[in-house]
Amino acid sequence: MRINSIRLHWVRIPFWEPFRLSNGEVSVKDAILIQIEANGVNGWGEASPLAGSAYSGDTPQSTWDFLRDQLVPFFLEKPEISPQCCFDYFSRFPGEPFAKAGLEGALWDLEAQRQNVPLWSLLGGQKRPIPSGVTVGLMPDIPSLLERIERFLAEGYRRVKIKVAPGNDLESVRAIRKRFGKIPLMVDANGAYQIEDAPLFEELDRFDLMMIEQPLARQSLAEHAELQARLKTPICLDESAENLGAIESIIRQASCRILNIKVQRMGGLWPSRKAHDMAMAAGISCWLGTMPELGIACVQGLHLATLPNFLLPTDVVASERWYVDDVTDPGISVSADGFVCIAEGSGMGYRVDVDKVARYCLRSEELRA
Repeated sequence: MRINSIRLHWVRIPFWEPFRLSNGEVSVKDAILIQIEANGVNGWGEASPLAGSAYSGDTPQSTWDFLRDQLVPFFLEKPEISPQCCFDYFSRFPGEPFAKAGLEGALWDLEAQRQNVPLWSLLGGQKRPIPSGVTVGLMPDIPSLLERIERFLAEGYRRVKIKVAPGNDLESVRAIRKRFGKIPLMVDANGAYQIEDAPLFEELDRFDLMMIEQPLARQSLAEHAELQARLKTPICLDESAENLGAIESIIRQASCRILNIKVQRMGGLWPSRKAHDMAMAAGISCWLGTMPELGIACVQGLHLATLPNFLLPTDVVASERWYVDDVTDPGISVSADGFVCIAEGSGMGYRVDVDKVARYCLRSEELRA
């Protein structure tokens, strides 16, 4: 299949409310959309770092610059590369996982359309409804937190994750359990604590949580192993699971019992599938996280989540959960009983609304070989 052109589109869509973590917040979603056109077929991918430094060192500007100036020109010199080979092919460039995931995702979509198969089939998955869970960011007070959770439970989400931070943790969990009983509940600290805070986590251990996500700093694998040995609640590692080498270290040190696999951070669908396979061989359950992303990356993540070791509800939610709009048609929807059913069709199964891309586009550029 001859690649005719690659177009980059920098879009910006507002959040309904700020996305708040223990180390910052953002109020708009910037994403770089990658459109590959070949023989009249368009494959789409998304490179989706959060703006600012709240989550990673990659930014929309750095991702745009790397795609435009390095990765896309490099790819166009050898456009017949398969999506399965992108990870190794792109590894000569250090870092830049978001950019790599976006370009690789567009190739997966293009190749699945070329073969007239759904993306999940090409990835080796098995079509099934995907359970969806919702994340509630740090709230100004406990009544606001409880109101938000009540609303999402009524919408059918199958588990609730709340963000926690020092001084905003134990009382929140206690209030949730008192109000809602034994709902599937997890907490996410985004690395805000230290091993000296182990007594706090031993208190949280009494509340029958699904998991405690990333309690300690990204590099603290030995400390996570020590903490996990003290808790019955599974520790889930997120920020620590930043690449395949890190996942090897996590497995070797027994630092957790659950992994949060994020396609953007891993650098694409193929390394994410490898991470899934490594975790499954080690007896570690997986779930699919988001950062969060727009519909293109979320849909591609859903296809990946059809693999057998994604055993826990994903972070993929209905399109209108975070954003005032999205670029996929149809939008992602969650059923009344909390599942996402992937749309039928080849490739992603979802059409990209080019009118919406144009409406929210800040910058667009076409590159040719």
